[in-house]
Amino acid sequence: MIVDFTSLILALIILCCFAQYCSSSNDTITADQFIRDPHTLTSANSFFKLGFFSPQNSSNRYVGIWYLSESNIIWVANRNHPLTNNSSGVVQISTDGNLLVLDHSKKRVIWSSNLTHVATNSSAKLFDTGNLILLDGASGRSSWESFQHPCHAFVPKMKLSTTNPKTGEKVRITSWKTPSDPSIGYYSATLEHPNMPELFYWFNKTRPYHRTGPWDGQSFIGSPRLFPGYAYRWSIMTEADETVYLSFDFRSEPYFVIASLNPQGDLAIALWIHEKLVGRVLLERTSCDLYGYCGAFGSCNKQSSPTCTCLSGYKPKNVEEWNTKNWTSGCVRSEPLHCGGHTNGSEISNDDGFLKLENVKVPDFVHRSTSLGDECREECLRNCSCVAYAYDSGGIGCMVWSGDLIDIQKFSSGGVDLYIRVPPSELEKHSGKRRHRIVMIPAVVTVGMIALAVCVYLSWKWIAKPAGKIYLQRQRTNEDQEQVKLNDPLPLFNFEELVNATNNFDSANALGKGGFGTVYKGQLKGGQEIAVKRLSKKSGQGLEECMNEVLVISKLQHRNLVRLLGCCIEQEENMLVYEYMPNKSLDAILFDPVKKKNLDWPKRFKIIEGISRGLLYLHRDSRLKIIHRDLKVSNILLDEEFNPKISDFGMARIFGGNDIQANTERVVGTFGYMPPEYAFQGLVSEKLDVFSFGVLLLEIISGRKITGYYDHDQPLSLLGLAWKLWNEKDIQSLIDLEISNLNNVNDIVRCIHIGLLCSQELAKERPIMATVISMLNSEFVNLPPPSNPAFLERQIVSCSDSSQQNYITYSVNNVTVTNIHGR
Repeated sequence: MIVDFTSLILALIILCCFAQYCSSSNDTITADQFIRDPHTLTSANSFFKLGFFSPQNSSNRYVGIWYLSESNIIWVANRNHPLTNNSSGVVQISTDGNLLVLDHSKKRVIWSSNLTHVATNSSAKLFDTGNLILLDGASGRSSWESFQHPCHAFVPKMKLSTTNPKTGEKVRITSWKTPSDPSIGYYSATLEHPNMPELFYWFNKTRPYHRTGPWDGQSFIGSPRLFPGYAYRWSIMTEADETVYLSFDFRSEPYFVIASLNPQGDLAIALWIHEKLVGRVLLERTSCDLYGYCGAFGSCNKQSSPTCTCLSGYKPKNVEEWNTKNWTSGCVRSEPLHCGGHTNGSEISNDDGFLKLENVKVPDFVHRSTSLGDECREECLRNCSCVAYAYDSGGIGCMVWSGDLIDIQKFSSGGVDLYIRVPPSELEKHSGKRRHRIVMIPAVVTVGMIALAVCVYLSWKWIAKPAGKIYLQRQRTNEDQEQVKLNDPLPLFNFEELVNATNNFDSANALGKGGFGTVYKGQLKGGQEIAVKRLSKKSGQGLEECMNEVLVISKLQHRNLVRLLGCCIEQEENMLVYEYMPNKSLDAILFDPVKKKNLDWPKRFKIIEGISRGLLYLHRDSRLKIIHRDLKVSNILLDEEFNPKISDFGMARIFGGNDIQANTERVVGTFGYMPPEYAFQGLVSEKLDVFSFGVLLLEIISGRKITGYYDHDQPLSLLGLAWKLWNEKDIQSLIDLEISNLNNVNDIVRCIHIGLLCSQELAKERPIMATVISMLNSEFVNLPPPSNPAFLERQIVSCSDSSQQNYITYSVNNVTVTNIHGR
């Protein structure tokens, strides 16, 4: 019996010793430990594992790091040197401090971290971010990190730098060769141009096949689809050693995002909420996304035919190739510039000018200048080698080009305006075309109206205008919705009348620019001031939204809704005419440090109350039930007395009288203002607008943007900050200093409470607008406590089945959601 007991103790000792050397229960291994296949190393939060895996349809073994399961690999060590299935793989730390992957059966090193110096007493730790860090035991500092040697995946906290801060090498994301082979593939991505960073995608590391355009401080201006989402945001920072790096992060703890470069060279983004996969974004490339697809001085537009066109003042370099749709040879000038030419033997003539190309991804090889505003144009005009310029007021400033203009892409919205330098003869051609079009309008307007009426009837079931009036009719296509007819006349303005009113759409009269066109201030002959929304000619979505706005707003009359005075539809022109608002949009005042001083608390409460009454009218009191779907601070206009007017009904949706909720396959709106049930599931109800109102209310009170990030300890959105301060009983810290006096504080805190109630995660917990108005008017003595806002701590969307995937395609102004169900 004593012998048996002794044997048992000895066995336990041996087992403990083995466990010490082959550990899978913690996040660290030391020099005297190892990991043997199939054991793993697990991060403290249990989200990440380091271990051995085999890709799909492969028996080879690799050492990698994955998130939650082996199907979500974020890093591979021995990607070019697999272990065979029957080999005995081991991960351990060598005597010189290197991390090694060994084929134990063959006694050979498969992969090494390749330190350039000897490290003593090294240990390797898998952190909660998924970063594997090799620590020098003597100094305690990092001697190697997996994040500095990425593979195909880019995850939060990882830095894609222009140069590696320790080795001087460029950090590069590289695709797998195939889905079953993680070896270095054909496609890679790097951050280029430290002074004006942009992301480049490469084929075989040498030939660019796509570029995102420069970074403007918020996004890449040439990649509208690569737009920050609810769960994540991009950022570019400069470290102390002047290394510039790209990174992204999730907005709150429930989220995790993996951006990966797939074997086809496309960027794929996967989103998890509370460890549940809720969506995958695949940013597939079109022909226009390919670098230099139209050659030098060519512009690519995937919505036009032909896809490639020469810039104004240029002609195809090789007409035969151009006619066969081989556009790579590009274009050349039709006529030389006048800059530097002599007109009378002594004076240098510079009669060149610029033609505007709207909404484009700017060309490669840009030079950034310090010139401001109109100085940018003058700088280019003075330099005879300058062929184009652009000015991005959002962050980049002045950009000029002096060589070939390569890789220009035309967008329906987004991008920036590019000004192409042309000789005087080209300016005459274009100004002549403009005059000719205006003169010819009376002769061709009848034909144009007939053609347009046919198209509009087929797609929107309009009924044509008699005697200068437009009669509108729309048939609801949903079987469960009643027919809605709008038969009251709407005044029709002619094009020439609006040209005169806006001084030929002078840029000095521009009030603002949106995704589908520009709004100009104008004055009619009688002296009435108007606002004219001129839709971009290339924007098909803009025309659709124009029709929708006319349909919706022409029958609405409320003091807190902007009034539509009429419209203009002639040839390619589509314009809406509104009453003019002297104080413009709310965001122009609320977020201006000087102008916001005019918004005292009585004015802000007046605005809040007015918006709420406008929404109540839309939801319950008008004869049509309307969901706005894009309520935000820039869509609130202010008259001379700061009365708010809800505007922009292009995305609004009309409901039948008994409808409460509907589903849409086209999710449109603005990030930050969309509730989760709409953003991820396409569910439309009045609670959508209630959520947007809650966000808007918090913006008005705090003077902060929903798209900003706050708090030094952790990056919080405005909703996150409000919730944090609410729970810390420090909600007064959210109040804008311009209105935070003791006389108002109780009323303001009550409004913050209402804002939190409106922005709750679950739609059923949000109040309706009638209740909100009662709350604002203090008809409720005690308000219910709010639950957490959306996109913070609770799971809001889950995958109904593990085999089902949701693919979401993002653009700058809308999100299209397509659910793919298995048969």
